[in-house]
Amino acid sequence: DQGTNYDKPRAVDFNSDGTKMRILWSDKDSVGEYVCSTGFDVSTCTYTSGADDDISGQEANALGMAFNSDGTKMFIAGFAGDDVNEYTLSTAYDVSTAAFVDAFSISSHEGKITGLAFDTNGNRMYIVGQGGIEINEYYLTEAWDVSTAYHK
Repeated sequence: DQGTNYDKPRAVDFNSDGTKMRILWSDKDSVGEYVCSTGFDVSTCTYTSGADDDISGQEANALGMAFNSDGTKMFIAGFAGDDVNEYTLSTAYDVSTAAFVDAFSISSHEGKITGLAFDTNGNRMYIVGQGGIEINEYYLTEAWDVSTAYHK
């Protein structure tokens, strides 16, 4: 149960031990947080009321979500902005502490983002979407910083 009337989950992510889960809700333009008493067992997860992060100011149709390896950065992508939005989390894996940093436009390569991923070091970013039939790979000169991304 997500605690509210949300019905369009688009992405899911766990912290490293599976005790925190985040769900990207495209119908509410937010990321909801859940605590799991048993790691990676969704039947033990409960919604954390008030821990949502409203992303509507940056993306109105979010479909992709990723976190860096220590949970201090969150990345959101979707149809409306044709970009990847970067947020910092002042408390690791706590989406209620997220603050928008900047965005990286990918509109010249993909017009309708549906998925987003990074390599384990944060030096490469991968985008998929409905506008093309390829995986777009971007290199980041500074790990986990989308403002340093470039397409090769």
